[in-house]
Formats: sequence, C-alpha cells, structure tokens
Amino acid sequence: MEVYMKNRMEFLNTRIDNVTMSEAVDEIEHMVADDCVNQYVVTPNVDHIVKLEKDEHLREIYEEAALSTTDGQTLIWISRWLKTPIVERVSGSDLFPEVCERAAQKGWRVFLLGAAEGVAARAAQNLEEKYPGLQIVGVYSPPYGFEYDEEEMEQIFQVVGKARPQILVLGLGTPKAEKFFYDHRDRFHVSVALHVGGSIDFEAGVIPRAPRWMRRTGLEWLYRLMKEPKRLARRYLVEDMAIWGICWKYRKKR
Repeated sequence: MEVYMKNRMEFLNTRIDNVTMSEAVDEIEHMVADDCVNQYVVTPNVDHIVKLEKDEHLREIYEEAALSTTDGQTLIWISRWLKTPIVERVSGSDLFPEVCERAAQKGWRVFLLGAAEGVAARAAQNLEEKYPGLQIVGVYSPPYGFEYDEEEMEQIFQVVGKARPQILVLGLGTPKAEKFFYDHRDRFHVSVALHVGGSIDFEAGVIPRAPRWMRRTGLEWLYRLMKEPKRLARRYLVEDMAIWGICWKYRKKR
C-alpha cells in the first residue's frame, strides 16, 4: 500500500501526516485524480493510540495508511509537549464533510457504509441537500456481527462493487472498520476509503456534535460523555487514561 504523504512524522506509537485540513483534502483529491486503488485514510485519536499500543495488526494498518491525520485537541497538546508540534487538528468528523464538498465540486461518487439501519440514508439526504451536485451512489448498514457472517460480507462486496464509488466512507467503529477494509481490500475497487467513526451519525443528526468552542478547547469528549454516558464512560474515564503512560514511555524513548 503506497504511503502518499511526504511529511510523515513519528508520533507516539504511530505515524502522523502533519497537514492542515485543506492539505488533507487536496491529498485525497490527488489520490482520486491519479486513479489510485484502495488507498485509505485514518484519523487517530486518543482512544486509537491506546488501542495501537497493544494491537500489532492495527498498528500495521495505521502505518500503511495513505493519509493519517490527528483527531483530537489532546493529541495536539501532547505533540507540543513532546516538541514535535502538529500543525492542525484534522478529525474524521470534520474531514468527512470537507471531502463531500470537494466530491460535489469534482463529481466523485461516494458510498456510505455503516451506522444503524436508516441512519446512513438520512445522512446521505442531508449531505446531498447541503452540497448540491454530491453523488452518494449507495448506502448500506450491515448488522451487528457482520464480520463473522460470510453471506453478509459477500453482500457488502457486491453492493459496493455495483455502485462503483470512488470514495468509500466507513462508519463501523475502530478497530472494526480499519481491519475490515484492510483485510478484504482485494474485494473492493475504490480510490480512497475514509475511516470516520461516528461521522455518519453526526451528519444524519441522530447524535449532536459538541459546540465549536468545546471542540477548540479539547472538551468534545466531555460533551459526548454527557450525551452517551453508558457507552462512553469506561472508554473515556478508564481505558483512555492509559494515554499518559504512553506519552511518558515515548518521551523517554526520544
């Protein structure tokens, strides 16, 4: 898998492309224009960094990504503390609509894979209204546990293949989405796959995003925790606390 960016830097237990939002969208445009096949974009956040520390397969996937951008103000602050400053936060939830806007301008075909039944269709409708000319050529919401069902997997490959998208947007959660695409990428024929987490839910309006001031000040996690405490409490308040030990570990290595 080709690594597209030229300004990739080591950051904690992975590699990051130190780019602005506009540069990230431009790079995706280059991949589409160059008729690339099955390149993919990841957007590591604190939770991903914690998972990468113990998951070698996921770490391999992130290292081979064509584009890897920083999702989360906390990681921006950590990069400054490590004296390897990352220029800008480029989250999946912000990158996704920017790519849709560029897709509308360039006539790219987009497919949404993920979210609950009916949610991707609602997101598609909202995005097409927001960006006139956007071609969302298909949506599909696989059931829970689809990765263990060969018939369901085959259905996904056929539905996406028939739609012939250039941009495949995956909202299946980490690490499921990344491993699913990477392990079965020979069954797809898209230019770029975007791993965007819960962005399809945001665009559908079923989960509200934090106000901009909370995103800028690194408090988006708190807003999401208040909205979904049962699902996110353990992740944010227990599991993700491992980030500080990881920071210390890699600071000492440097």
